Amino acid sequence: MVISSLNIKRIVDLIGFIEECLNELKIFQSISEEEFLSDKRNPAYVESYLRRTLEAMFDISRHILAKTYGYKELEYKKIAKELGNKGVVNQELSEKLFLMAGYRNRMVHFYREITPSELFNIVRNNLTDVEEFIRQIKHFIESYSKEIKL
Repeated sequence: MVISSLNIKRIVDLIGFIEECLNELKIFQSISEEEFLSDKRNPAYVESYLRRTLEAMFDISRHILAKTYGYKELEYKKIAKELGNKGVVNQELSEKLFLMAGYRNRMVHFYREITPSELFNIVRNNLTDVEEFIRQIKHFIESYSKEIKL
């Protein structure tokens, strides 16, 4: 169901932004936790790029739900669930996005609770989830474009 046209250029630009953020975050995958923690700027750097990544992911997601399914204002956890319910992403990724939404809320509202070690662990173990989001959104855009014959 298409309510109004997706702004594909906007989505592609945001995907590019996410990929740039990922490149900045991947720098930290090749260092030890001890090295990461030895410079107090590293966690702040990672936190900033991670938050930006999550914001861009949910901006894309909100845009898709608003333009293709008519959703109005949704909070991040609801966005994650609806992406899966509507088949924009698979259920496994939808569940991960739900967790990411909660983490983003922690970063914004409970920022003092975020530890440098957990940021390191996210960089080390979870960036593939962001890459999977990009793959599934690109697939959705391809299908969408064929459906409306762009």
